[in-house]
Amino acid sequence: MDTGKNTGTAQGTGRGAGRAARPARAATSTDRLGRLLALVPYVVSRDTVAVDEAAAAFGVTEKQLIDDLNLLWCVELRAPDPYCPIDLSYEGGEITVTEAESIARPLRLKVDEASALLVALRMLAGVQGLQDRDALSRVIAKLETAAGAAGDAAGKVAVEVDASGDALALLRRALAGRRRVHFAYYVPARDENTERDVDPMRLLVVEGNTYLEGWCRRAEAVRLFRLDRVTDLSVLDVPAEVPGDAEPRDVDAGLFRPSDRDRHVTLELTPAGRWVADSYPCDSVEELGEGRLRIVLRTPDTRWIRGLALRLGDQGRVVDPPDVAAGVRADAARALAHYETAHPA
Repeated sequence: MDTGKNTGTAQGTGRGAGRAARPARAATSTDRLGRLLALVPYVVSRDTVAVDEAAAAFGVTEKQLIDDLNLLWCVELRAPDPYCPIDLSYEGGEITVTEAESIARPLRLKVDEASALLVALRMLAGVQGLQDRDALSRVIAKLETAAGAAGDAAGKVAVEVDASGDALALLRRALAGRRRVHFAYYVPARDENTERDVDPMRLLVVEGNTYLEGWCRRAEAVRLFRLDRVTDLSVLDVPAEVPGDAEPRDVDAGLFRPSDRDRHVTLELTPAGRWVADSYPCDSVEELGEGRLRIVLRTPDTRWIRGLALRLGDQGRVVDPPDVAAGVRADAARALAHYETAHPA
């Protein structure tokens, strides 16, 4: 959606100027996506809407709404033909959308798009504790009817939802009852299981994985826990006590947060090892020819990179810094020694 020129500043100029700001609630990327999808049709149906009125309607602060408008201003939705830009502005505290005829057009999906949407909806319908399941079933039925052959193709694809349903159900119960939870958590960087008491704050999905965000009593800080690394979870008969100054993490840009304490590690990858550049955030990626890559990763703890290097085998190697490369060689030597002890010639 090409929202045209941003013509407004909306800072203290709308009808909400001087009004006390609404307290912000913990939100997820899913919340924001739904808001972004609904925001333009909401304004179009009303011609002009005040910033404070729209913020109240969507249950967010005016600052959050302005952030959404600024994001929409950077997005383009190109219709096949002709291209019809949507112009959005929020000058003087009033939001207006013009030349929005393109959003009134019927949605037309290609066979692969309809199939992918149906597979995703069916996977969502299999999630435990889902609300409005009846509404979702009606949407699936209507889409199947409209999709025709695409619906038949999607019916041949089955996606298994991660078997962390029991943990998810217990965490939902803990969140609803404001109860502390106890579980064992596997930390890959240290290759160890740790015992945790956590006061749950919210559940969220980031980059395809489900996480519990909560106040960890062990770390005395907000932490994210991947559910597929949680075992032996139980709900305690103890009230959750999240400190008032505990801030939910902003995960819109992903989980990785660079730090001045991070170390930079350079790896060279063969064509078979190029998947690493797609799977991990890289500071730099350089083509070396013949399908080889040189990448730079940054991390506060190099142990997981040493483990990654062992997994790569002959598909890649650490070339810098020297101490990390030496650590990989030492890890490999210890592994070989254990193997030779356990399996003598």
